[in-house]
Amino acid sequence: MLLAVIPARFASTRFPGKPLVDIDGKTMIRRVYEQVLKSGLVNQAVVATDDQRIFDHVSGFGGAVRMTSPDHPSGTDRCAEVALQYPEAEFVLNVQGDEPFIQPEQIDLLANTLMAGTHFSIATLAKKLDNPDMLFNPNVVKVVFSEKNGAIYFSRQAIPFLRGVEPADWLARQAYYKHIGLYGFRRAALMQIADLSPTPLEQAESLEQLRWLENGLRIAVGVTTLETIGIDAPEDLDKIRQ
Repeated sequence: MLLAVIPARFASTRFPGKPLVDIDGKTMIRRVYEQVLKSGLVNQAVVATDDQRIFDHVSGFGGAVRMTSPDHPSGTDRCAEVALQYPEAEFVLNVQGDEPFIQPEQIDLLANTLMAGTHFSIATLAKKLDNPDMLFNPNVVKVVFSEKNGAIYFSRQAIPFLRGVEPADWLARQAYYKHIGLYGFRRAALMQIADLSPTPLEQAESLEQLRWLENGLRIAVGVTTLETIGIDAPEDLDKIRQ
């Protein structure tokens, strides 16, 4: 069974209550949920929240929702709690609750990347960068991966560094990839991750996936040509509406 979990918190430093914000007649969380249901591979989708308002809203439009602990440090931990309630779920996807325009093709690619073989216990996505502003933006996470599509490192810096080349020419000389924050887990890996303590590289970059790499977990990277549009602040929503 393939389970898709959509973590959704009401509290947010930059944008409180954003899962319930209206986007052209539907809330953000409803849009994400409905996009996930369009996947041809997902057997069950469920919203994971710690807020009664979100719980009631999702229940109100007929969506599956589970209440989780308010003490989870990340959406991954919230996914692990929900997965315990679905013991038949061999594979678990973590679909961000602030990606209202996520495409079902991306979800299917993530699932296929995860289930393609036993060499990797985690999967994620990346998209080739073509914008220099994004390349040098620390809020845009970059990833480098092997010829067998195994993640080597994630960073807020532009990686790799091109020695002897002006930064303005980097995109013309080297392929760079933006990390898309969707994850797929084999069940055992997700449960293992929930018990891991923060690691030095994770704390340095504030990227939880580095904890997984530091603990020897292998992450497969699927390459997509489709862009994602995350909503992190009210101004992001204004851009979409325009």
